[in-house]
Amino acid sequence: MTIETVHVDLGERAYDVRIGRGLIARAGEEITAFAGRRRVAILTDENVAALHLDSLRASLAASGLADAPALVLPAGEATKCWAQLGHAVEWLIEQRIERKDLVIALGGGVIGDLAGFAAAILRRGVRFVQIPTSLLAQVDSSVGGKTGINSPQGKNLIGSFHQPALVLADIDVLGTLTPRDFRAGYGEVAKYGLLGDENFFDWLETAGPELSADPVALQRAVRHSVQMKAGIVQRDETEQGERALLNLGHTFGHALESATGYSDRLLHGEGVAIGCTLAFDLSARMGLCSQEAPSRVAAHFAAMGLPSRISDIPGDLPDDETLIALMGQDKKVQDGKLRFILARGIGQAFVTDEVNPDLLRGTLAQSRR
Repeated sequence: MTIETVHVDLGERAYDVRIGRGLIARAGEEITAFAGRRRVAILTDENVAALHLDSLRASLAASGLADAPALVLPAGEATKCWAQLGHAVEWLIEQRIERKDLVIALGGGVIGDLAGFAAAILRRGVRFVQIPTSLLAQVDSSVGGKTGINSPQGKNLIGSFHQPALVLADIDVLGTLTPRDFRAGYGEVAKYGLLGDENFFDWLETAGPELSADPVALQRAVRHSVQMKAGIVQRDETEQGERALLNLGHTFGHALESATGYSDRLLHGEGVAIGCTLAFDLSARMGLCSQEAPSRVAAHFAAMGLPSRISDIPGDLPDDETLIALMGQDKKVQDGKLRFILARGIGQAFVTDEVNPDLLRGTLAQSRR
C-alpha cells in the first residue's frame, strides 16, 4: 500500500493530508520536509501517549527534532474545556513555542480540536500539525480547520477556524482502537455517503462490517471521506453555506451529547449515527424522501453495531422539549431559527430552517420507543 495525498487547496493556507501506513514512524521526515528543523511541542492524552508518543518522539529525533516536549492531558470529551485550554496555552508559552514553530496534535478529535485552538490563539497564530489517531479524527475533525472547546451550554461553541499545516493519517494506529471507538468513528464515514455520495454508501453497506480487518478498504474509506470533506472545505471554508452539510446528524447528536454530559454514555460518532437516522426519519415525515430511506440508514448502523435510536442510549434523558432547547444552542442557528440538514434521499442532503415543530417532536418521540 502506498501513502496517498489529498491536497486541501486554500491558497496560502493550503496543506496536504497524507494517508497510509507507517506515517507516525515517518513523521519526523514528513514534518522537516516542509518546516525544516523548527521547534516542536506535542499535545496528547493519556491513552494515546501510552501507545504512540514514544514512536513519534523517536521519529522526530531521527530527523533532528530531539527536543520535543509533550503535555499529556486527560483523555475524554471533558478535556475540551477552558481549564485544559488554559493549561495547554500556558504550557506552550513555557516551552517558548514561537509563531514559526509547530504544535503537534497527537490524538483523536478532542486533542485535535483543543490543540488547534491553542495554536490559533497562541501569539495570534502558531502553525500546527494534526496526527489523528482515531478513525473519527482521520476522516473528519483533523481536516478543515475547525478548532475549539465545549461550553456547558453546547458543544464546540467556543473556537476558531485555524487550518493545520499538515495532516498525517496513519492507518496502522486504527488497529489500537477499541471496537467501540472504531465503530463510533465509522459514524462519520457513513455520514459522507449519506450527505452526498450514494455510491459510496452502497459500497459501505458491503465493505463496512469488515472494514477494521481490511487495511486496503480502510484506507479507501479514509481517503474518500477526506476527499469529500476537502472538496467542501475548499468551496466553503468558514461554513457560510455548503459546509453546513457536513453537520448531517450533528444538530440532534450534539444535543444528545450535551444531555448525557459529554460522557462515555454516548460517544460523538454514536450521537452522529443516531442523529443521521433522526434526520432521515424527519425527512420522511416531511415527505422529502421515501419511507425506505430511514429504514436503510438504521439497518446499516445496526449492522455496524452502532445505535440508531434515542432509546439505545443507556440511562435517563431529559424530555423532548429540553432536547429541542439544547438544539437551539447549535452553532448553525441563524436569527434564532434552528437549521437542520435533511435529505431528499441517500446522498442528497440539504440545509433548511423550515421544519414543522410537531413533526420534529413526533420524530423524537418515536425514537424513544
